[in-house]
Amino acid sequence: MPSSSSLIQGISISVSDDDEATGKVRVRVRRKRSRASASASARRRRLLFRTARLGVPLLLAALAVSLLLYESYRLTPSHSSALPPPSFADVGHLSRAARAAGTPRKSCLKLLDPEKLQNLELPEIPEANTSIKEVVYRSSMHHIEDDILSHTESSRFNSFTGYQTLTEREESFKIKESMIVHCGFCNENWFQVSAVDREYMRYCRIVVATCAFGGGDDLHQPIGMTENSIRKVCYVAFWDEVTRASQEEEGNKIGEDNMIGLWRIILVSDLPFSDQRLNGKIPKLISHRLFPMARYSIWVDSKSQFRRDPLGVLEALLWRSNSSLALSEHGARSSLYDEAKAIVKKHKATPEEVEVQLDQYRKDGIPDEKKFNGKKALAEASVIVRDHAPSTNLFMCLWFNEVVRFTSRDQLSFPYVLRRLRPPGVHLFPVCARKDLVNSFGHRRKVKPLVKDAR
Repeated sequence: MPSSSSLIQGISISVSDDDEATGKVRVRVRRKRSRASASASARRRRLLFRTARLGVPLLLAALAVSLLLYESYRLTPSHSSALPPPSFADVGHLSRAARAAGTPRKSCLKLLDPEKLQNLELPEIPEANTSIKEVVYRSSMHHIEDDILSHTESSRFNSFTGYQTLTEREESFKIKESMIVHCGFCNENWFQVSAVDREYMRYCRIVVATCAFGGGDDLHQPIGMTENSIRKVCYVAFWDEVTRASQEEEGNKIGEDNMIGLWRIILVSDLPFSDQRLNGKIPKLISHRLFPMARYSIWVDSKSQFRRDPLGVLEALLWRSNSSLALSEHGARSSLYDEAKAIVKKHKATPEEVEVQLDQYRKDGIPDEKKFNGKKALAEASVIVRDHAPSTNLFMCLWFNEVVRFTSRDQLSFPYVLRRLRPPGVHLFPVCARKDLVNSFGHRRKVKPLVKDAR
């Protein structure tokens, strides 16, 4: 039998004045709330709290993505109902590689329409707009005594480059109608190609060139060209035997016609430098020595895939603006002195060799300025578009000599040569145009250095 105390806890006795008067007592029984129902109620509250805590951020995120999609769709050139805005699933796939392959953003490189590109012809050779009429290249027969005396000035000068003295270096920046300069190939026993390849190179009038020495990057097939450009343009890739072996392991074998896809593979023996980056500067900077009959060339770093019509690029970056040399502004920095700090920090050159170069540039009066003629004073040279006129050839020869004398980082020496020569017709195009020109895949593997004796 339950105790009286437990019964009293569940009974409420209410007494009114009337009840007292009549002597009646009203008894109201209050039922006790069960523990099970209280626990269920608490669980519901906790569940609601968790749902609110997780659901609100998700709702806000969905709202933000919806607004982003709406704005991107609203800003696209076409609002045709046949092209619906991208779904939520599409958003996650808009990586940099996807944007490069089929970019929804507006191109800042304005090429002619396909019909005009298909019928585009080379312009007539213009009259020289500079005082430079010819460039004569020094051979091993020039200044033999000076070469021997100056051999110790730089360990990277050799019989291929010639041993340029500081006096000759200074003279090379004094403009005359006929310029005599070092420009590689002082000894023709270096950088050897077959007679068949040499004849092919003499045939080329427009060249798109790349190279991979020491088993470096893979070969990326060009895209985006018209049939007109396929007929008129030579696509040339320079390899050594190390690169050929590594590419054959990947299944990329050179055909009987010396081709892989659109690329004509030219095998080079007797490379002149142990530094493979420096060997790569030969086709990059002094391509006019390799293609003596060419009027135009486009250099593309081996890490990149060229994705535009070559004739259209020449028209957009050279002919339309009456330019002779075009390359991209640097994306991150504007001053060669800032670039020098970045090179040392990223261990792309030693602090000692960079400081030697900067000391000389300071001595030659190169200021620490971030602008030159209204543009960035620093360039990014993974794509170089140029003609092969004497003034441009001189510029490239002097640039090559600076790279040999100092560090292999050509972006350090470009602003120096630009300020010293001040040539007309140099076009530094914006970074977005470079991204329109190429798909960049980055370097895949490290190159193998050469170990050889200077000749």
